[in-house]
Amino acid sequence: MTFAQALAYFTREAVSNVLRGWKVSLLAILTITVSLFLAGVFVLVSGNLGQVIEQWQGESKMVVYLENGASDEEVAALAERLRRFPGARGVEQVSAERAEERFRETFPSLAGLLEGWGEQPLPASLEVLLAWDQLDAGALEALLAQLRSDPAVAMVDDDRDWIRQLEAVVTVLRALGLVLGGVLLATAVFTISSVIRLTAFLYRDEIAVMRLVGATEFFIRGPFYVEGLLQGLIGSALAMLALLAGHGLVLTRQGPSLLASLLAARFLDGPEIAGLVLLGAGAGLLGAIASLRREELGSGADLPTWTVE
Repeated sequence: MTFAQALAYFTREAVSNVLRGWKVSLLAILTITVSLFLAGVFVLVSGNLGQVIEQWQGESKMVVYLENGASDEEVAALAERLRRFPGARGVEQVSAERAEERFRETFPSLAGLLEGWGEQPLPASLEVLLAWDQLDAGALEALLAQLRSDPAVAMVDDDRDWIRQLEAVVTVLRALGLVLGGVLLATAVFTISSVIRLTAFLYRDEIAVMRLVGATEFFIRGPFYVEGLLQGLIGSALAMLALLAGHGLVLTRQGPSLLASLLAARFLDGPEIAGLVLLGAGAGLLGAIASLRREELGSGADLPTWTVE
């Protein structure tokens, strides 16, 4: 028998075992499905958050808010100093009127807060686009100290703190996903191992006969290995379908919202899907391998014996 023929035989037997014991097989498949679905959610959310953070890093700014009494000469000198700073990609001067207009466009429901002021409620500012990957931390801190001591400057704000906080959130999410996914996959391996061990026990007499007629261990164990692999693949496929349905539901319900952009801006890419599917298949195969020890597969001792008189 060639390897291809053996593999076809293993597959037929594995499918037959899954269909005959569909209730216990369903338990193993659902365990794999839940494990990979949750792992996929963490991968999807952390990946989307990471992508958003990279985008925000490219658009992040340092904002220098100006005192109301700052003269045009002071503002021009300040803008020129900022343009000469290494890592600065551009400086935009935003008037108080423009700042108020932006606020009304961005937060229309809060526009009433700007009513009734005797003077401009929002200060003018200088917005500095920075290439964060090219910045020297020491030079930036020195610049910030100089700016805060400048009499024309009311306050300086930069995006580093909240970007770092978001990066910390992504790191925590990935760590939680890794731990939770590991625990659930271990549970899935145990479940599949128990299912395969039960199946092997039910066929112990047939296995003993196969040993007596000279069947190899590979030929005996092969169907069980393929059964575990098949359960893992089915669970992986169901998990990917559930993820795809959930992703589509978030986009449909939320539309082009901030939540959708954070959680479902993109679906898993090819390598991520392949990795999760292989992880499920590997968990199924590992469960089958762990369940099949020689003493559990029958050695012929349980077979009935006949005496010829």
